[in-house]
Amino acid sequence: MKTKYYLLLLPLMVFVAACEKLEQEPQSTASKSAVFGSENGLQLYSNSFYQMLPRHNNGPTTLDAMSDYLAVKSVPAFIQENAYAASTVTNLWTWTDLRNINYFISNNNDPTVPVDVRRHYIGLAKFFRAYFYFEKVKKFGDVPWIGKPLDIEDPALYNARDSRALVMDSVLADIDYACANMRAPVDATRSTITRDVAFGLKSRICLFEGTFRKYHTQLNLQGTAAAWLTNAASSAKVLMDKGTYSINTTGGPGTSYRLVFTSPAPIAAEVMLASTADLALNALHDANWWWTSGTYGAKASFTRTFINTYLNIDGTPFTNNPAYPTMLFKDEVKNRDLRLKQTIRSGDYKRLNGGVQVAAPPLFSYTFTGYQPIKWTLDDTYYDTRDLNINSVALMRFAEILLNYAEAKAELNTLTDAEWASTVGRLRARGGITGGLSTKPTVADPYLVANYFPGISDATILEVRRERGIELSLEGLRFSDILRWKRGPLMQMEWNGFYVPALNTPMDLNEDGVLDVLFFSGTKPANIAGVTFVDVSPKIGSATNSQQLKNGTSGELTWMNEISRKWNDKQYFYPIPQTDLLKNPKLGQNPGWQ
Repeated sequence: MKTKYYLLLLPLMVFVAACEKLEQEPQSTASKSAVFGSENGLQLYSNSFYQMLPRHNNGPTTLDAMSDYLAVKSVPAFIQENAYAASTVTNLWTWTDLRNINYFISNNNDPTVPVDVRRHYIGLAKFFRAYFYFEKVKKFGDVPWIGKPLDIEDPALYNARDSRALVMDSVLADIDYACANMRAPVDATRSTITRDVAFGLKSRICLFEGTFRKYHTQLNLQGTAAAWLTNAASSAKVLMDKGTYSINTTGGPGTSYRLVFTSPAPIAAEVMLASTADLALNALHDANWWWTSGTYGAKASFTRTFINTYLNIDGTPFTNNPAYPTMLFKDEVKNRDLRLKQTIRSGDYKRLNGGVQVAAPPLFSYTFTGYQPIKWTLDDTYYDTRDLNINSVALMRFAEILLNYAEAKAELNTLTDAEWASTVGRLRARGGITGGLSTKPTVADPYLVANYFPGISDATILEVRRERGIELSLEGLRFSDILRWKRGPLMQMEWNGFYVPALNTPMDLNEDGVLDVLFFSGTKPANIAGVTFVDVSPKIGSATNSQQLKNGTSGELTWMNEISRKWNDKQYFYPIPQTDLLKNPKLGQNPGWQ
């Protein structure tokens, strides 16, 4: 969706002032005939649905701040023991958008508008209702299914929650209707919902639900998991067979991946839906500011445990090398999957500063671990302050569709070598990897088993999950993946950084002959021009220092590991907000949050 839509539509909408809570009544601000009596009216109304999608400053560029692979400024309350409760939840149990959608569906019945037009817009509305309920189920599990606009006196406002099975069957019916009835398969601008995007959302929804049911056996729904996984694969296959989309290879393996995230216009070959910036309307975003500020953003930095999952360029696991635990940063980033150097600052990475291109190694003003992300940032310091970014933000791309297909088929144990080659192999080839592209793996990587998936022995499932983590990193999907795989304990992982061999020894991180950073404990050494000094003393004054070395005088960097992170099974769902439970006790509280 285009950000500029919101600016253009402000004087025109909203036709219904939808309610914040289920018990509030909407107020009509335009006559029904003006809205529902023409295609133009239907289009204008339906544009209001787009505000539901992630947008620039609240979208995928920052959503992974709560994930297992990023160290951030502070530990999220949700994963701190006894720091999150039903009284904490504020804006997650809101129903404004649903009331708006249901009102549209119920009133889109004017016979003067052609049937195919009405069906198209009902399909669009049902796409957004499926999206709305998918997000609610991910957060809360069972929720009330409401398929019509409710008046303020309707007793259904105070119904109990419906079962997950009923709600998700209804979601599937909605997205199936969208896939069958939306007219346009493709939008050249990649800024609006189309039939293809509906198939893409269906693959995302069905993969989530199929794997959630498979691994969360306490739901007693594992018998239905295969049907959902089959739907995930079949909807992805529709898009794969069309030939409309591909993987961007412009620029070659060293740049083609990152171009998808830094290009001002969506790269139409791969991107299926995007939020686009508009300089003329001053509709810009703040990715550079968020990722390159020590104060504004979360100072989010990849952990070393995750960076270790990037394969060598020959397709072998990096961690097969027994020397990897003490390998220096300058060496560990060499001869790896080329997506690594397009995801973090490393090697010969450079930026423009005042129009002059300069080396830009990891800067410890902006990183805790040394693995400083660049996936969403533009390579010019001009964009680093305020919301100045002009790059489009991909909300759905063909790479995800390929991975949805591969994972669903792997979970069904039906993925063939040819299908591996056309999905995971294809993505790895874009990253310059040369080995293991044409046949499925047969040996489970012990590093993945030990650090990420101790309950998985299937080599193909392990490698698909590795690939998903790397290819889709920082795109706002990681926490959902952790939930559906039932791998919440990953949120307790240590936040670790690169290896530091000794204190008081300057390090050249990019081998350009210029010293970059020095780690010290106790008294700070004399200044060295251009070198950032990082204090890793166990304590600073009487307070524990969050930035330390694992072995005291050497070892991996650690960040904020003095703050306990705890995962309990109750955290696979959020609590129902306390205020809503007081209004409607029939909702009941999720297990463990009472």
